[in-house]
Amino acid sequence: MSHSSPTAILLNIGHAMDHWLIVVFAYTWGVIAGVWGVEWTELTPFNYGALFMFGMGSIVSGRLGDHWGRWIMMVIFFAGMGVSALVIALCSNKWQIGIALTLMGAFASIYHPVGIPMLVQKAKNFGFTIGVNGLAGNMGIAIAAGVSVYIAQRFGWQMAFVIPGIICLICAVAFVALVPREEEAPAKRKQKMIDLPPAVMARVFAIMTFTAVTGSIVFNFTTNGNGELLRERVKGAVQDPAELAMMLFVIFSLASLAQLVVGKLIDRYPLKNIYVPIVLLQVPLFLIASQVTDWALFITAIGFMLLVFGAIPFTDAMIVKYIDDRMRSRVTGARLAIGFGVSSVVVALLGPMVKEAGFPVMLMVLAGCAFLGFCAISMLPGERDMSRATLKPAE
Repeated sequence: MSHSSPTAILLNIGHAMDHWLIVVFAYTWGVIAGVWGVEWTELTPFNYGALFMFGMGSIVSGRLGDHWGRWIMMVIFFAGMGVSALVIALCSNKWQIGIALTLMGAFASIYHPVGIPMLVQKAKNFGFTIGVNGLAGNMGIAIAAGVSVYIAQRFGWQMAFVIPGIICLICAVAFVALVPREEEAPAKRKQKMIDLPPAVMARVFAIMTFTAVTGSIVFNFTTNGNGELLRERVKGAVQDPAELAMMLFVIFSLASLAQLVVGKLIDRYPLKNIYVPIVLLQVPLFLIASQVTDWALFITAIGFMLLVFGAIPFTDAMIVKYIDDRMRSRVTGARLAIGFGVSSVVVALLGPMVKEAGFPVMLMVLAGCAFLGFCAISMLPGERDMSRATLKPAE
């Protein structure tokens, strides 16, 4: 599939919209709290439903993607995200927005187990394809962190949801008009890949699951918490909220580029050789970030986000490399359900934990999570064991 085809473009836009909408609340809850007369730490638990459904809903979404077909599920994704974003804009209290965010999380759960397998199913260089897709997704976070904050402050927090919601509805129409339907659902296709030996498969899946948990905790804490982290700890350098928003946009935009580099490397070198150092280097950077403030924290944040985003493509790459396309949506869904199921609790407790322990302690905890992830990845089988899974020529 060409990167410039309508299918690839819309699938990459879908990744951007998925991440944009799922974190808008985290970057506008400061504005919403001011309007509703509450502390931002009181709003963070109401994000739990969205992140829980984003993870646990992936099991159902993955199964439906393999059995119903990925085309129809992507139409449902775009339409559902658009409608639920508009519903969120109508909310007027914490419980309403919590319920509406949970609904959005259910639709958001569709993209990763459906959109990414659909994108890579005919890719020649799947590493770079995943890298481009990851860049698109993380640019969605960058837009949410920068543009959404500005929109919320200038035009009201509701518009921060209305604008991406309308974009999603337009994409739904474009997807129906421009993307050809599948001839048959993935689960009905012939198997093209030789299965890994059971012992190796069990080991890989266990490591994949564990790193999904540690990686999701790090990813969700940083993407949801960086706004308040900078707001609290760069006061000596920046006072204007618009400048803080720009700092966040710069951090996430630069970090997103890491996925292009990592994608290229995945196509050329063994996954383990690239994955291990990227996760290990997160440990000292989180520890440094826990001790610095102002511009030093800004520079350090760019560094650790480069590594956090750089680690994202590996699990998808392992699934593409060793799992047959007939069941990739289900495997991806299971991985996301476990990872985001655990990390959603962490994000929901973000406000209370920061209020109780402070950001320095929480950054040290992230360093511990990264170290545990490094230990797990170090136990991945070597390429000799993994090479038994070979892809037959596409028919």
